[in-house]
Amino acid sequence: MSRSSLILACSLLLLAGCDRAAEAPAQPAEGAQEAKAAAGLVERRFAGTPIPAITVTDAAGRKLDLGAQDGPVLLNLWATWCPPCVKEMPQLDALAGMLEGEVRVVTVSQDIRGAELVTPFFAKGKFQHLEPWLDTGTQLSAQFTPDGILPLTILFDASGKEVLRVPGGYDWGSPEAAAMVRDALKPA
Repeated sequence: MSRSSLILACSLLLLAGCDRAAEAPAQPAEGAQEAKAAAGLVERRFAGTPIPAITVTDAAGRKLDLGAQDGPVLLNLWATWCPPCVKEMPQLDALAGMLEGEVRVVTVSQDIRGAELVTPFFAKGKFQHLEPWLDTGTQLSAQFTPDGILPLTILFDASGKEVLRVPGGYDWGSPEAAAMVRDALKPA
């Protein structure tokens, strides 16, 4: 085969490969997680799901059994690498202050490197109402968000049943957010 015939054959092969859609990228495009999580829509389709009896820890080894809570819990799954999660943390700290004595706000990091990343993040954030709980095995993510959407915030009532959830970023620092949580917990 001559050189020009070889070039023509290769060109035809290249062109033939362009008639189908490209395969999905091996990694999400930069910002894809943030765009996917930006929705922040309140969902109630999982209402009634029990809070899991999963134990999380902190850097000092203290344990928290989520299933043994004795009041309403706003559970937030987050990670230090997740931009909407990072944005929400000061808002959740403010919300925890607004709801103190009414609802316990529990933030659980899904960072597999755990305290190595979370402890300095909390130190830098100087949060007054949040504790740095860790789930380095990502058990909560596996149970509640197998598609990997973070942040994920779930409100459980005093009996440990899910009331609502918000996948993606949300403005938790607003008075409207506190009112939504309070209203969701009112008896029907």
